Amino acid sequence: MHAFANPTRFLSIARPLTLWLFWPGFALAVFALGTGLFYTPPDYLQGESVRIIYVHVPTNWLAMAGWSGIAVASLVQLVWRHPLAGVAARAIAVPGALFAALGLITGSIWGRPTWGTWWVWDGRLTSTLVLFFLYLGYIALASASSERGETSRVTAIFGILGAINLPVIHYSVTWWNSLHQPQSITTGGSAIDSSILWPLPISALGFTLIFGAIVLMRMRAIIAGNRVEARLRRMAQG
Repeated sequence: MHAFANPTRFLSIARPLTLWLFWPGFALAVFALGTGLFYTPPDYLQGESVRIIYVHVPTNWLAMAGWSGIAVASLVQLVWRHPLAGVAARAIAVPGALFAALGLITGSIWGRPTWGTWWVWDGRLTSTLVLFFLYLGYIALASASSERGETSRVTAIFGILGAINLPVIHYSVTWWNSLHQPQSITTGGSAIDSSILWPLPISALGFTLIFGAIVLMRMRAIIAGNRVEARLRRMAQG
C-alpha cells in the first residue's frame, strides 16, 4: 500500500490512468444513455419515465460508493497514516456530493409522474438527502481543518462515522413502509425486464469510470496545490 505513498510515483500512474478511465467511461455512458433513450421499450406501468433509470441508478450507486471510499480512505489515514489517504478522501467528496445531488434530482423527476409528487419524506429519499448533507459537511470540515494540505483526524473520523448512513439507505425500502419500490436487482435476480435492463450495467460501468477519472483529477489538483503551498511557504521563510 505504501508503494504509492510517494506523490511523484502516484502522479506518474494517475496522469495516464485518468484518460484511460475517462474516455472509455464517457463512450460507455453515451452508448448506454443513447440506447436507453431511443432503443429500449417503455415500461408497461411507468411508460417513458422509466428511461431515467439509466442516470438515476448509477448516480445513486456512486453516491453511496463514494462515501464508502471516503470511509475506507479515512480509516487508512488514521490507522496506517498513508500520506495520500486523506488526499483521496478529499478528492472523492466533491464528485460524491455531485452524484448524490444528481440522484436526488433524477429521483424527483422520476417520482413526479410515478407518485404524483416531486418529493415525499420517504425512507430512501430522506436517507439519501442525509447523505448529500453529510457530503457538504465533510467538504466544509475538510476545508476548515486542513493541516498542511492534509485531511485532519477530526475530518477522517467524520468520514468513518458518516458510513453509518449507508446501510440505512440500502435497507430503507425493507425496514419502512415506503413509496419507493423494493430492491429491483438482488442476488436472486432482477424484477426489471431484460429488454429494459441490459443498458443499465453498461451505464453504471461508464459512470463509475468517469467518477474514478474525476477523483484522480482532483487528487492531482490537490497534490499540485499542496506543492505550490509548500513552495510559497519555503520562499516566505527564506
